[in-house]
Amino acid sequence: MNKQQLRNIYKQKRIQLSTKEKFKLDDLLLLQLQKINVSNVQTLFSYWPMPHMNEPNTIPLTNYLRHMIPGLQIAYPLININDASMKAILINEETIYHSNQFGINEPDSKDEMNSLDIDLVFVPLLAFDVNGNRVGYGKGFYDKYLMNCNDEIIKIGFSYFEAEELIDDANEFDVPLSYCITPDCIYEF
Repeated sequence: MNKQQLRNIYKQKRIQLSTKEKFKLDDLLLLQLQKINVSNVQTLFSYWPMPHMNEPNTIPLTNYLRHMIPGLQIAYPLININDASMKAILINEETIYHSNQFGINEPDSKDEMNSLDIDLVFVPLLAFDVNGNRVGYGKGFYDKYLMNCNDEIIKIGFSYFEAEELIDDANEFDVPLSYCITPDCIYEF
């Protein structure tokens, strides 16, 4: 299937999850994340989940890493819709957030993290395949941003569902994941 077909299918599959199912799946994602070696990670580029899209809850995942890695620097995205660009903005306990036009919380800070300094990034997705290709929301923010990161960056996606065999229209501009964590297993690419 192509990206648009998968986008439609997986949006619907996520919306159909009950609150109870989603809480259980989020707990299982956290248990799976705990199996990944993060001993060399000093910087994390995370994101706020969009509740209206029933995205996996990245907040406990981020908090787990904050607890496990003393001094972990954490950044969240700030997007520019005009040129489809994105920045990683460093956050702390006093950071104030606002909701952008997509309903995504963004930090008000201007303290940008250099993309080359990021060790680990949580990458949003709707679906992924066994090769590590992913289907996002179709705006290209993450693929464009990840092309400018260091080659050693760890890219982790989270999905409530297992991998598709193939995304038919994956192309050279798609940046593959390093891992995709599901409630039942970890895919390594």
